[in-house]
Amino acid sequence: MNTFDGGKSVTIALTNPKSTSNVGAVMRAAGCYQADKVLYSGTRYDRALKFQTDTKSVISKIPLQHVDDFFVDLVAETQVICVELVEGATPLPDFVHPDNALYIFGPEDGTISQAILNKADSVVYVPTIGCMNLAASVNVVLYDRLAKLRNLEFSDSLIRNSRDRNNNVSMITTER
Repeated sequence: MNTFDGGKSVTIALTNPKSTSNVGAVMRAAGCYQADKVLYSGTRYDRALKFQTDTKSVISKIPLQHVDDFFVDLVAETQVICVELVEGATPLPDFVHPDNALYIFGPEDGTISQAILNKADSVVYVPTIGCMNLAASVNVVLYDRLAKLRNLEFSDSLIRNSRDRNNNVSMITTER
């Protein structure tokens, strides 16, 4: 379980993703927001052999696992949250994230199946004009979860540990 989030469990599930660059960007988001694992279904991603945008090598820290069924081995207290543009869904700003969540996202060129939506505890959507790409949606949902937590530590230490090695700038206050 992740530590950024007070020991709560976060799993990202991607339904039949097709783009290696999107999956790589999802892995980077999983690392930034300390998700525990990323699952994916379908066969399209398996045809691609490299993670084009996992520039932080998150795959070495967070498992990326192919599964046939997201609900097998699901821990009982885990709530299933589908993220999809579905009429009647809860807008993300109004959503209260559960402690333990499985967030399911649809493919880049499709939607989450009705069978999966029927098993969800909640369905949420990001209120935008038009639809976002897969990786952008994952980033927004994970950031929203992080922003709504009560036990965050904001510090320069977090910045130093998070930034890229080429970023060494700091705020300097000077009188004019």
